[in-house]
Amino acid sequence: MNVQKQIREYIATQSEPKRSEMQQLHHVILALMPTCKLWFLDGKDEKGRIVSNPNIGYGSQTIKYANGKTKEFYQIGISANTTGISVYIMGINDKKHLTQTFGQKLGKASVTGYCIKFKTLTDIKMDVLKAAMQYGIEQSRIQH
Repeated sequence: MNVQKQIREYIATQSEPKRSEMQQLHHVILALMPTCKLWFLDGKDEKGRIVSNPNIGYGSQTIKYANGKTKEFYQIGISANTTGISVYIMGINDKKHLTQTFGQKLGKASVTGYCIKFKTLTDIKMDVLKAAMQYGIEQSRIQH
């Protein structure tokens, strides 16, 4: 099954209003990154065990590990979780930057070094979320 079909099916399995909000986020990210590589990770490890929520990824970067190994991974990701939606902004070296720069302005959301989690899009300011994603996209371009 191709990635676009997996993404459509994943979004379709969400209950409302999460389904519509995931679709809206999908379009917002595609507008920011119109030619990006798309990813769909089903949340399972190589043995078929569920290790995370399924997630949709956008863009591509090379992650460098401390041991020297590298791995291709997405720049921005979204995932449905039990209480709402998570947006992953990968490739930011300063793990305090998202919280310090966007945390207070974002609205009702939990912000960590690379994840912004919220219950519904109405709880957050979309322009601030877009700015955070744009920052992450630029940071991963600079580093890689």
